[in-house]
Amino acid sequence: MTILFSEAEDILDKSVNGKRLSTDEGVKLFSIKDITILGMAADTVCKKKHPEDYRTYIIDRNINYTNICTSGCKFCAFYKTDEHHDGYIITKDILFKKIEETMSLGGRQILMQGGLHPSLPLDYYVDLLQSIKREFDIHIHAFSPPEMVHFSKLQGIPVRDIIQRLKTAGLDSMPGGGAEILNDRCRNLLSPGKCTAQEWLDVMRESHNLGMKTTATMMFSHIETIEERIEHLEKIRRIQDETGGFTAFIAWTFQPKNTQLDPLLTSQYRDMGRIGSYDYLRTIAVTRLYLDNIPNIQASWVTQGAKIAQLSLKFGANDMGSTMIEENVVRATGVSYQMDKDEIEFLINDLGYEARQRDLYYQVF
Repeated sequence: MTILFSEAEDILDKSVNGKRLSTDEGVKLFSIKDITILGMAADTVCKKKHPEDYRTYIIDRNINYTNICTSGCKFCAFYKTDEHHDGYIITKDILFKKIEETMSLGGRQILMQGGLHPSLPLDYYVDLLQSIKREFDIHIHAFSPPEMVHFSKLQGIPVRDIIQRLKTAGLDSMPGGGAEILNDRCRNLLSPGKCTAQEWLDVMRESHNLGMKTTATMMFSHIETIEERIEHLEKIRRIQDETGGFTAFIAWTFQPKNTQLDPLLTSQYRDMGRIGSYDYLRTIAVTRLYLDNIPNIQASWVTQGAKIAQLSLKFGANDMGSTMIEENVVRATGVSYQMDKDEIEFLINDLGYEARQRDLYYQVF
């Protein structure tokens, strides 16, 4: 698709002036080759939503309670089968030590996710949450929608009841993992053993209706079309219109190494320039312009590195995400960027903003 400069200007002006973009206009934004124009518009929108003189980050740790998973997603290099010698279920001793270290580094939250284990009962997760809350005063951000759907099917209990039981046990909020692209053509190819797009959306709706805040995510640059990216954003936007429960949106590029998709993507996509910083920054900018009802956009230094993440703060993002004291899933693909609190603060300050630590609800301290 080609787009005239005048038409691009009209679409960008529409977004900058607070008017909602259509799906067709969202697709057309991806036709703008000069990403500096997209970045300037997204930065303007971001500054209108966040006129404050600071940008934020959070100190937390991504704890994977198990790597055993029945989903078998073709984009995942982390999971193991139940019989694999490297499969594990975390012990409470190890879990508690990880939490203690997180809190000693100033963290107030843990992000806890795992594979779709074939046999762990709901009582295991309830006990895990209760034991953490007995020992620590820490926010638990855990169990993405695919896990919730898996628990529901394994136990024969409605998703709403699963969420309520986990919330009562100590679950504070839910990550938006497992969204990938919310289109079933993509999901049937990438992760046929995982929840459908509608199931993911339904879990989020139920969580929000139960008073639980969540994040939303998108993993892109694999087999999806530009139209399917916008379809994904549109579905997120509709849920947010209905519930207002998303605190932030996080997007990152697929990392192909060590996955089943690697050979396919090497031949069909990587040569097209679809996997890289250009596409990442372009998508972040479009995300900020399109998701007019999502307050916060996170940068993804975990997949893009420090400098591109810093540049994201000029392309519509207002948050540098987490220090990620521990991260295992992306690392399994061979990508291993690391940043501590001091570096994140330096990158924010270097742009002329004050670096402020925040919680899941974007309250700063």
